[in-house]
Amino acid sequence: MLERIQAVAAQVGSVVVGKQAQIRLALACLLARGHLLIEDLPGVGKTTLAHALSISLGLQFKRVQFTNDLLPADVVGVTVFDRDKSAFVFHPGPVFSQVLLADEINRASPKTQSSLLEAMEERQVSVEGRAHPLPDPFFVIATQNPQDQIGTFPLPESQLDRFLMCIELGYPDPKSERAILEGQDRRELLETLQPAMTPPQLLEAQALVRQIRCASPLIDYIQNLLTHSRRSAALAEGLSPRAGLGLIQAARAWALLDGRNHVLPEDVQAVLTAVAGHRLRPARGVATTHRARAELVAELIKAVPVP
Repeated sequence: MLERIQAVAAQVGSVVVGKQAQIRLALACLLARGHLLIEDLPGVGKTTLAHALSISLGLQFKRVQFTNDLLPADVVGVTVFDRDKSAFVFHPGPVFSQVLLADEINRASPKTQSSLLEAMEERQVSVEGRAHPLPDPFFVIATQNPQDQIGTFPLPESQLDRFLMCIELGYPDPKSERAILEGQDRRELLETLQPAMTPPQLLEAQALVRQIRCASPLIDYIQNLLTHSRRSAALAEGLSPRAGLGLIQAARAWALLDGRNHVLPEDVQAVLTAVAGHRLRPARGVATTHRARAELVAELIKAVPVP
């Protein structure tokens, strides 16, 4: 199973060049059954990463371009009266896919953003009082432009908390950028990709993550991180219990990617910025950049002793 996962990472890395750390975090997020938020400037490969992951994992993929006039029904679907059947019939929206790319999610209104809350948490959507289950696996990859760009709506805390991880791709290093400039067009490369895993194999890998052992001292360490974040004078609010559960699952997935059946403190620290950074708010000012959030997490790691 580890060989298959590594094959997925290598194939995605052949398209999204020089971003092995971010690709590994994205895979860990998916293996932990979480949702991923990618925040960065336009043109650095956010959408390409989402496409490459879905193709390499053999998952059904749909994309929604979020704009300020997008309605919730455009995402979840709508019930329409069918004259032939003399009944209302539900027409599923693009959320009914194994991978949903919510492109530029913060350009849509808060009302439309909130249409994903139930889907991300309960893996179903309710329309006209009826619950409709979503496919399994179900994975939301949302891209977000920096909040200081024109036409963006900040994601509310309740929406941010639904994302297990938030990562930033950043500009490529000079060597990787040269390879991109001299190489084949990224869209053409995507068309040549073949699935390296199947959905049943992905479900099997996700089940393996839940079997990774997390010893009691590691649980104590994670709980101490949560407690300190809530008591710190430098933070406006701490991490939620959902963040703690997500941190455990992400650390287990990171351990699986290393071929281990147990979690180490280093696994927790490796995923902590991606899991906690977008959930933390400083007591003074606003941490709008990935670097500022990483500094908050670094202080948290420094303040809590390792078991």
